[in-house]
Amino acid sequence: MRKAFISPTKYVQGEDELLNLGYFVNSFGSSALLIAHPEDVKRVKDKLEATAAKFNITFVESGFKGECSRQEVARLQEIAAEKGCTCTIGLGGGKAIDAAKCVAQGEALIICPTIAATDAPTSHSAVLYTPDGAFDDYAYFKQSPSVVLVDTTVIANAPTRFLVAGMGDALSTYFEARATSKSYSRVNASLPMGTREGYCSPAVGTNAALALATLCYEMLLKDGAKAKIASDCNMVTQALENIVETNILLSGLGFESAGLGGAHAIHDGLTILEGTHSFYHGEKVAFGTLAQLVLENAPTEELHQVLDFCLEVGLPVCLADIGVDHITTEELLQVAEKACIPEESIHSMPFPITVKEVAAAIATADRIGQDYKARREAQ
Repeated sequence: MRKAFISPTKYVQGEDELLNLGYFVNSFGSSALLIAHPEDVKRVKDKLEATAAKFNITFVESGFKGECSRQEVARLQEIAAEKGCTCTIGLGGGKAIDAAKCVAQGEALIICPTIAATDAPTSHSAVLYTPDGAFDDYAYFKQSPSVVLVDTTVIANAPTRFLVAGMGDALSTYFEARATSKSYSRVNASLPMGTREGYCSPAVGTNAALALATLCYEMLLKDGAKAKIASDCNMVTQALENIVETNILLSGLGFESAGLGGAHAIHDGLTILEGTHSFYHGEKVAFGTLAQLVLENAPTEELHQVLDFCLEVGLPVCLADIGVDHITTEELLQVAEKACIPEESIHSMPFPITVKEVAAAIATADRIGQDYKARREAQ
C-alpha cells in the first residue's frame, strides 16, 4: 500500500518572530517579492523595516490586488523576474498566501500568516479564483512552503474571531482523518504539481499523520478556551501558543497527510446559501463537523463533547449560527447535492454516501445543536 506525508521544510513560531524574517530570506538571496494586502503590511511595517535593515535584504512590494487569479499570478511573476527576486513571501491571510504559493510554484517560498484562521499556511495547495472572485480551480505544487514563520504577537493582536474560526477548521481534522483512515482513501499529500485534473498515483495517509490529527483535537479541548481569553486580552500565553500551533501546523499536516472527509464537503455545500457568505471558513466547517458526526452516528458522548467545546469558544452549533435562520427542503437538498458531487471529500467516508442521508444529517445536526444550546442557556 502506498502512503504519503508532506510538510513544510521548516516551521518556526514565537513572539516577534517576524524580526527574523530577513534571516530566512538570506538563505535564498537578498531580494524577496512581498505579496500582502496593504493593511497587513501596515500592521507589521516596523518589523519588516527592522528585519530588512538587520539582515540587509530588500522587500519588493508587489501591489497585490487581493485576488488569487491566474492573471494576478502572472503579473506577480513578471515583477519577480523583472526585479530579480530570489524568493517569494506570502504575508497575511488566505488569498495572499495562495497567490504566493502560485507565484513560487513550490520553490523558495516563505509564508508568514498574520492570523490563525485556517490551516492553509503549511500546505502545498492553493485555490485559484477568477478576477471577480468566483472559484476557478485547485492548484498543487511539488512541495510545501520552504519556511512557515508565525509571529504570535501579531496573531494575538488580530481579532479573536479569526483564532476561533481557526479552531473550527482544526476541529474537523481528527474526525475527517479518522474516517479517511478507515476507508483507506487517498490524501492530498499524494497530489503532484498541477491542478486536480493532473492528479495521479493515489496514496493513503500515514500513522504519523493520524497521530498528529488526534493531538490536534486533544490540544483544542485542553487549551482552546484559555487561548480565546488570551486573544481577547491581546496577550501571548502558552495556551495561545499551543492553539496557534494547533490551528496552523497540526491541522495543516493533518488535513493534507491524513485526509478530508464529510465536514469540509458539507462546508462546501453550505456555501450556496447566501446567509453563510459573511461567515468564515472555519465557522462553517465547525457545523460541518457536527453534521459529519451525525452522518456517521457517532456516540452521543462524543457529539456532546464537540458541542460543549463549540459553545465554550463561540463556534456555531446550528444553521442559525452561520446566518441560515430558515432552510427549505429544496435548499437542503441542494446543499447536500453540492456536498456529494463526485470530486468531493465526502466520498472518503467509510460507507456509501447518498444525497438524502447527507441532507438528513445536516437537518438533524441543526436541531441537535439548537436544542443543546437552548438547554445550556437555560441552566
